[in-house]
Amino acid sequence: MKSDIATVYRSAWAFAFACPLLFLIPVLVELAQHVVEWRAGMYDGIAGAKAAEADPLRLQFGFAKTLALLLPGYWFTRYILFGRDAARAARIEWPAIGLWLILFALNGLQQWWTLFGPSLTGLMGLSGTPAQWTGYALVLFSSVAGIYFMAWTVAWTLGNIAIGPIRSVRIMAGSFWRTVLLLLAGVLPLMIAHYALSFGAIFAPAILDWPLLIADALVVGLLALTMAGSNAVAARHAAAVKGKDLRPEPAMARDLTGAL
Repeated sequence: MKSDIATVYRSAWAFAFACPLLFLIPVLVELAQHVVEWRAGMYDGIAGAKAAEADPLRLQFGFAKTLALLLPGYWFTRYILFGRDAARAARIEWPAIGLWLILFALNGLQQWWTLFGPSLTGLMGLSGTPAQWTGYALVLFSSVAGIYFMAWTVAWTLGNIAIGPIRSVRIMAGSFWRTVLLLLAGVLPLMIAHYALSFGAIFAPAILDWPLLIADALVVGLLALTMAGSNAVAARHAAAVKGKDLRPEPAMARDLTGAL
């Protein structure tokens, strides 16, 4: 487990230096959202933060940020599982890019629905306590499903269409709790730093706002990598336990870089 955690963080730092433009995608979008928040008065104190919290433009940039967090996942997943080969990871290969775009669209739709769509419990006709507990159950179900589908999403990012949802469940079975612990280790430290820097900008003197917000944007960039990296390393371990390889056969991938 310690080796896998170290792999996630070391690979994230290595990727940030090897592919800085890809690393900066969520960093720049996070900075753009901070500009919107700053202009809305979010960092003027508690009152300003509460007033700016529901700002429509901030929410729109928040949705853009959720998409930006997903974007480096294509390249970073490949970077880790192809032995930190930056050139191989940066290639746009078929069918990998097409399969990943399907996953990206599904994730994007889920994020949009969460931010802007109607409540699922409301569509079910529920309200009050039943709606609250049903909401908790839906979140729990989605989280558990995400873990069991992890081998599928990672394999598709690599271009391996042979592993779908059903095979993914079989691969991840038996590695559930180990995967949960690895995901927490890969996300919680940077998530805590992210919120600490954001709250720090609210309470700190104005002169410290932008140094803190820039640091926060860089943390978010690393967080995008460690989230994807935790998935990749967890799925690789689960597959290895079952004697499987998530990577595609060499003949399955076709490089499209020169055609784009």
